[in-house]
Amino acid sequence: MRVTTALKGLGAAAVGVGAAAAVGRARFDRETAALTDELLADAEGRPERAVAGERRIVTDTDRTVTNDDLAGLPDPVGDYLDHAIRDGRSYVRTVRLEQRGEFRLGGADAPWKPLEATQRFTVRPPGFVWDATVELAPFVPIRAVDAYVGGSGSLRAAVFGSLPVANADPGPALDEGELLRYLAETVWFPTALVPGEGVEWEARDDDSALATVEHGDATASAVFHFGDDHRVERIAAERPRATDDGGYERRAWTVRLRNYRERNGLLVPTEGEVEWNLPDGDLPYWRAEITEIEYLPAE
Repeated sequence: MRVTTALKGLGAAAVGVGAAAAVGRARFDRETAALTDELLADAEGRPERAVAGERRIVTDTDRTVTNDDLAGLPDPVGDYLDHAIRDGRSYVRTVRLEQRGEFRLGGADAPWKPLEATQRFTVRPPGFVWDATVELAPFVPIRAVDAYVGGSGSLRAAVFGSLPVANADPGPALDEGELLRYLAETVWFPTALVPGEGVEWEARDDDSALATVEHGDATASAVFHFGDDHRVERIAAERPRATDDGGYERRAWTVRLRNYRERNGLLVPTEGEVEWNLPDGDLPYWRAEITEIEYLPAE
């Protein structure tokens, strides 16, 4: 009888834990959906539902990239954009993409863990929401959401989407780091790198140029390195990195890109790797492929 009673107690406890986890997951889902809605709400060119179920665009998204738009750029940047953007391609306003790959949690000795992510971007204003799941162990997922929305960066993560394990403190360093991430990832929608879309270019040498984006109180800069094929091979910057004491320190940060493919009139890298370049060696922590990408306007 006592065993039966104990088992009933354990069963009730398990149900309680499961219910609490479900509530936590639902809250995480709602907060992520709200963040994505906030990102898209102010996006220039966002779709809106009109009468009879038709869709319309709130601003002129038929504007296309022309040769005049590329005038005055540093030579390697102009060559890159000329190759990456098909003639007559409309300026991209929003992006949705899917990633599959691996993520490393910890130091250089930590194992790589399977990663799947969905990411949304807006160009005007600049922003993104990265919603990822990393398999910490079999059937033990970590849900992570990294974002730059409304001029503010954010990062939070939870095991099973319900047990918090990370929640970055807001502040200028986080804002800068997330805006820098946006800048580096514009290679997936390169019309955002055309003058007038928010990025300023400064010549460096025949194979590289400095890109800078300002938004709100944040400014981010990175050096884009181009190959002989006029494609971005590498992006390098100094990015704020979180320290164990809750602060930030600037560390070298590198994005490596490869396997370019044409997607809806844009030549974009479909594989890449991101690493910290630390005093004791490089620390790659993200490597993945882009499995799907959608643009608005589509062409």
